[in-house]
Amino acid sequence: MNNKLNIENHFLVIVRHGESQWNQENRFTGWKDVELSEKGIKEAEKAGKHLLSEKFEFDVAYTSSLTRAIKTLNLILSQMNMNWLPVIKDWRLNERHYGDLQGLNKSETAEKHGEAQVKIWRRSYDTPPPLMSVSNPEHPSHDPRYKNIDSKKLPSGESLKNTVDRFLPLWNQQISKDILAGKKVLIAAHGNSLRALIQHLENLSEAEIMEVNMPTGIPMVYELDSTLKVISKRFIGDADEVQKAMAAVANQGKKS
Repeated sequence: MNNKLNIENHFLVIVRHGESQWNQENRFTGWKDVELSEKGIKEAEKAGKHLLSEKFEFDVAYTSSLTRAIKTLNLILSQMNMNWLPVIKDWRLNERHYGDLQGLNKSETAEKHGEAQVKIWRRSYDTPPPLMSVSNPEHPSHDPRYKNIDSKKLPSGESLKNTVDRFLPLWNQQISKDILAGKKVLIAAHGNSLRALIQHLENLSEAEIMEVNMPTGIPMVYELDSTLKVISKRFIGDADEVQKAMAAVANQGKKS
């Protein structure tokens, strides 16, 4: 695809947070608020350097309510000398909630339940994981960052379809309007909330989105027309590193 952006079109840059401590340990993370690993910090800084070297500029940034995405965005903006940029934090950009799977090692779960079942939990479009009890202290209804959210909207476990359903109103009501108004938007979020966006932008089927793997810490830029139809997309970084990172994501749910 053409690497040059037409200034008459819109563009959107998205990036999955850098590797987290639980990514490193191959655990289902979901809404658990874990820190970036040392590798994740370097990934975020590298992402910022790549964006700076290609002379990207932004008017507003969006991120989730989770530390790993927020810190990734902060590190990117710091590398770009754009710490002043307005940032909107919204829970609807959070990772998919993995219910009672949160904290479990993916390979060990595959050994116990089989790779096919784990792939269904990880990647099926509309099959949620085992739900977390509302009485569980880890349930989001007990987290002060969500105290102003209607408790009925807070998930106990989500399929990708559920993630899409909670993300799209944010896209339709706010992010897309910013883009159409001419603002240059950066989104730092999570594998599944970004897959929800990718499915919408690229009009992918349920089967197609199941095979999309978003690597950590590597920005992707979309060029969009006046109706927000995708004209082009590309990752910003070394092509071989991108392919290796995507393969690593795909292999997370397999037995050791």
